[in-house]
Amino acid sequence: MMFSFSRTLTLCNKEIKQILRDPSSWIITIIIPLLLLFLFGYGISLDSNKIRIGVLVEQQSQPAHDFVQELNGSPFIDPVFSNNRYELSTKLSAGQIRGIVAIPVNFAQAVQNHQGTIQLITDGSEPNTANFVQGYLTSIWQIWQQKQNQQRLIDHRQGIEITSHVWFNSAAISKNFILPGAITIIMTVIGSILTALVIAREWERGTMEALLSTPMTKLEFLLSKLIPYYLIGLLALIICVIVTVGIMQVPFRGSITLLLIVSSLFLLVILQLGLLISTLARNQFNAAMIALNAAFLPAVMLSGFVFEINSMPAIIQLVTYIIPARYYVNILQTLFLAGDIVSVMLINAFFLIICICLLFVVIFKKTRMQLD
Repeated sequence: MMFSFSRTLTLCNKEIKQILRDPSSWIITIIIPLLLLFLFGYGISLDSNKIRIGVLVEQQSQPAHDFVQELNGSPFIDPVFSNNRYELSTKLSAGQIRGIVAIPVNFAQAVQNHQGTIQLITDGSEPNTANFVQGYLTSIWQIWQQKQNQQRLIDHRQGIEITSHVWFNSAAISKNFILPGAITIIMTVIGSILTALVIAREWERGTMEALLSTPMTKLEFLLSKLIPYYLIGLLALIICVIVTVGIMQVPFRGSITLLLIVSSLFLLVILQLGLLISTLARNQFNAAMIALNAAFLPAVMLSGFVFEINSMPAIIQLVTYIIPARYYVNILQTLFLAGDIVSVMLINAFFLIICICLLFVVIFKKTRMQLD
């Protein structure tokens, strides 16, 4: 039987009418993306600001006073002062503070001899916070030393001054790279679940028999299931981008046209993955559970959105190459923060196109146009 464009449009029209009458489709398309976006935007942050640090000054002096003032002026540290080391140790053990800075006796004399040191104790039960504390205190200490040297008119030409510049995310705000990755997770969830339910729903409602009795081809059937949900996915993407840029104030430095093109490729991959699940599972509940495990969890764990891929074991790094979300995360973070870097777009789009072709071949073979 020959492919019919008009028959495909009729089937698409039927699918769109079902979507419009199904409130769950709109919940998945609009409500869930917004909830997830606000959760990722406001509920998850990798920035550590105002970390509570205990400060112990064992002997008052002008250099100690100056260093304490430097701690007070830091936006990253919330000093908790005490003259009792045991009290601060107890607070550290109870998790009330994340570290202790101890300024020792004879600190002023040591500074004059260019041998000034302070003691830093951190809570190793939270390694990330401990690293933040160490980094912040090192930075504050270096700034204080520079000021001390300036006051003593020490020739800085003999020293080394480090000037740092942060590209693409100059404020180093974690939200700016979390939200582009969050859009990837959202598109993975809604794309896979929507199509994972579509064929299973036909079997559960008993409408599959009626469809199979019509003179439609396998290609027409698959396209009628992909096209409407592709449009729904694009709508969800546009909503996510508007909220991310307009409300969350994440910069977007790329091209809207390029964003739509590469997003279309990723949507086709995820929709086909959901459709493949739907052809194998004729129960909506089973299809949804499989979609969450086959699409959502790998996208979160292995896309580079949460965990840096380069820090994973070598065998896991190889596994990430078959995760489509890996390529889309890279694309979105580049478009949002860096702009239209063609080399990045091309290589990632190439892998997405390969995924599209492979999945379509598998779906076409697995879809049966007859009753068992």
